[in-house]
Amino acid sequence: MDREQLMGAVIKTLQTIAPEVSAADLAPGEPLRAQVDLDSMDWLNFLIGLHSALKVDIPESDYGRLRTLDELADYLAARMA
Repeated sequence: MDREQLMGAVIKTLQTIAPEVSAADLAPGEPLRAQVDLDSMDWLNFLIGLHSALKVDIPESDYGRLRTLDELADYLAARMA
């Protein structure tokens, strides 16, 4: 899966939690939770959704490293390799 496909999967998963989100409105280097106004339960559901969609384990100890779309894409790409 290339980076564009990976970002598409991340955004599609995000839209299951926050359907009003438009990919065009998201800044890849800015904190995602602040952009989309996700509370901690929504964020957890989003990460669980990524695990289900991409079959990538995301340990709770890594949650703090996953703040932006870029960080998510880099992390997921490395875990899928």
